[in-house]
Amino acid sequence: MHDIHDQTRRHFFGQCGVGVGTIALNELLARDTFARHVPAINPAQPMAARTAPLPGKAKNVIFLFMAGAPSQLELFDYKPKLNELSGKSPPKSLLQGKRFAFLKGNETLLGSTRKFGRHGKCGMHISEMFPHHRKIADEVTWLRGMTTDVFNHGPAKLFMNTGFQAPGRPSMGSWVTYGLGSESQDLPGFVVLQSGPRGPRAGNSLWASGFLPTSFQGVPFRSSGAPILYLKSPAGFTRQRERTFYDTVGKLNRIRMRDTGDPEILTRLNAYEMAYRMQSSAPELMDTSKESDKTLELYGARRGEPSFANNCLLARRLVERGTRFVQLYHTNWDSHGGPGENLNKDFEKVCKDADQASAALVLDLKERGLLDETLVIWGGEFGRTPMGEVRKSIGRDHHIDAFTMWVAGAGVKKGYIHGETDELGFGVIDGKVHVHDLHATILHLLGFDHEQLTYRFQGRDFRLTDVHGKIVKEILT
Repeated sequence: MHDIHDQTRRHFFGQCGVGVGTIALNELLARDTFARHVPAINPAQPMAARTAPLPGKAKNVIFLFMAGAPSQLELFDYKPKLNELSGKSPPKSLLQGKRFAFLKGNETLLGSTRKFGRHGKCGMHISEMFPHHRKIADEVTWLRGMTTDVFNHGPAKLFMNTGFQAPGRPSMGSWVTYGLGSESQDLPGFVVLQSGPRGPRAGNSLWASGFLPTSFQGVPFRSSGAPILYLKSPAGFTRQRERTFYDTVGKLNRIRMRDTGDPEILTRLNAYEMAYRMQSSAPELMDTSKESDKTLELYGARRGEPSFANNCLLARRLVERGTRFVQLYHTNWDSHGGPGENLNKDFEKVCKDADQASAALVLDLKERGLLDETLVIWGGEFGRTPMGEVRKSIGRDHHIDAFTMWVAGAGVKKGYIHGETDELGFGVIDGKVHVHDLHATILHLLGFDHEQLTYRFQGRDFRLTDVHGKIVKEILT
């Protein structure tokens, strides 16, 4: 590999002399030298499908991100002892050295009023808030020992999505498409769908490509109308006239690329070509008129009506068409108490929004034979405290030491409960899975060694898991 790069550099220097283009090409080749464990990427077609270097059972990923952090104590982590001690002060030993976003130290334990039952052969505790999840109790791996490092929303969302709490790092979807490209020729390899009253905190930095080429950034789709603004041609533009325009702009960009060696010009070229193809493919994707009434009923979706349910259906349609990574953001799970954020009616509404469609996606993928090659992830940026917040209505603060997520599909066990928290739900006592461990496991399922999938930037090798992470082998088939 090094010899090939050296020969290429010598040939280029000999033919052209030292100039801006030479320096740019030299930098590109140097970067490729340090892009470890990644199949060769054609700069002219960066999203072309590539084979993972290791055996991987997953081909696609759908990440259902519950923005705002759902309360595991109202959904999946049944704690009779917490209910028994509700209203009493927590043991001081549990709070020693801990930091919280809003708790002031005078809060008491808060039991859950929700009814729980054991479901599936695995006996998973699921509350009355998620009745449809009972149907997938034996289809997923339940991660009840999740932990993270960051307790404020924006940084914690970045940490879950990029492995770092500040903007500037590539998102998980960018790493995956950088490594594998996409099997779709007519749709982006990394698509973002949003639902709920507002967008997620940290915004588009959650799906940005960071220092990776911008070809690998996520593309947000709107849930109704034109999926992407300004995708439709202006009035009077025929397809042939538009094709001529793209070809002319492409020639000009290639001349500029030849003169400067700027890799972002290739990104621009690819963006134009993708936009042209998406004028046909995107409207077809969004048109669910051919989906059966039975399928729509399964998801709880209504034709033409934007919702989380509709986005789950679109996620399935995207992976059917070869999109590599689909991420759904749904708000608002920020259940502190107060207007719009209490654990009573507000929590019930957001649960109703997400429960049926999340379960339906797993069942639908399974029925269509897609679950064996698609990894589905469900969860938020952190959990919720066993103590209640003192606000106008009932709520819980952010909690980084224990929360629940689930994963389903390619390469993970069915009906398996991994992890356990203490009797108050304060900390993990068995089966701890840190965010870096989750990332390492996801990359492993896709056929990558997380320590080898790196990119050299500013003199050092970066990776999704930073300098941490271990594969959670217990959940693998």
